[in-house]
Amino acid sequence: MQTSPSPDSARPTMVRWIIFALAFMTSAILYWHRYVFAFIKPVLAEEWKLTNTQLADIDSGFALTYSLCQFPLAILADLLGVHLVLTTLCLVWCGGLLMLALAPSVGWLWYGQAILGAGQSAVYACLSRVSKTWYPQAIRTTMQGAVGVMAGRLGALSSSLIFTTLLLGYIGLEWRTAVEVLVAVGLLHTLVFAFTFRNSPRRHPAVNAQEVELLEGEMTKQVTTTKSVSLRMSRRSMANVGFVVIQTILSTFADTLYSNWLPQFLKQVHNLDWKLMGIYAALPFLGGALAGILAGYLNDVCISLTGNRRWSRAGVAIAGKGMAAVLIFVAMYFYDSPYAFCICLFFVKLFGDWSLTSVWGVVTDIGGRATATVFAFSNSVAGIGLILAPQVFGRLADNYGWQYVFIMVGVTYAACALSWLFIDASRPVMDQA
Repeated sequence: MQTSPSPDSARPTMVRWIIFALAFMTSAILYWHRYVFAFIKPVLAEEWKLTNTQLADIDSGFALTYSLCQFPLAILADLLGVHLVLTTLCLVWCGGLLMLALAPSVGWLWYGQAILGAGQSAVYACLSRVSKTWYPQAIRTTMQGAVGVMAGRLGALSSSLIFTTLLLGYIGLEWRTAVEVLVAVGLLHTLVFAFTFRNSPRRHPAVNAQEVELLEGEMTKQVTTTKSVSLRMSRRSMANVGFVVIQTILSTFADTLYSNWLPQFLKQVHNLDWKLMGIYAALPFLGGALAGILAGYLNDVCISLTGNRRWSRAGVAIAGKGMAAVLIFVAMYFYDSPYAFCICLFFVKLFGDWSLTSVWGVVTDIGGRATATVFAFSNSVAGIGLILAPQVFGRLADNYGWQYVFIMVGVTYAACALSWLFIDASRPVMDQA
């Protein structure tokens, strides 16, 4: 660690904000790349004569590896550090995206999606550990909301507007060339991250002693004052984690509508071109981006005012998912107007994504030193939703119509809201002796 230039220098350095920017961009680019497959589905359906069910089978490549790889890679992040693991993951997912552009057959598309899923699997587990190390506790949930939700939704919005409306629509690039442009951006970001990030403030050469104390002093006090921690979970702790997993399964299931199927819906039902498809599909993501910062702030304010961590986090989540459930049924009245319908989905996503910030907060609250592992366990088991959703949505759209897809999502939002009644952010994973 680099020492401060003089004993009188009491002003902490600002490296934590550089790390925040790196985390923010990692999250944004991840979603920028992940959503590409949703936007190329219409052209893939035309080129290779694929049904929604067959496209769903290709989606399963991403879902399978994303779910299976997340937990073991998150354990590696806890053991080896975020720097090495996250850098490697970024390189792997860029390789998977490039394979989509170079795929000579439908089978190669599946493998490209599988590699993309493996590369993106433990990224948010790594970023949750970054938040534990680099963000002050007083504003941690706000920062988590900005990185975990707002940045991701802005990345999805960028994918919609830049990849679809700009590169494919206005510039007129062939879709494979446009994908290669995104891969180049991802590799550049990975290079910057690898040279700039460090696993802790103490290890960063640009951080002075005052910033170390700001970020690590509070954690040190907690370690020296808390009781010893046993390596076992009580039944109540296990049940608590179980309900975190259940709500994550349900939330992931619903969110797959936007990440995998909204552009295909706009093409099949409303026959929109690239330019309009990108704009309309971006509206829900804008709502999700606003949710990230608003819900993070609401979490921190409610905890500060009430002192009750459990119901502050759960209350924000229940209100969000409950409103999303109501609003998606309201949106069905505007189903025949793509613009009005997507405006409604803006508000659905705004409220629906509120709970994601509460999830990040709960995981860091209960996870302790194993935050990345707890996050990955929740997300990897919740991959059940990621695996099931494409199969359910694709078959519903093919056999019954897209209206039933949106009805299914509304019911899922309601179930997710109810699950938060049983989640307690004040109950740690491991028992204290």
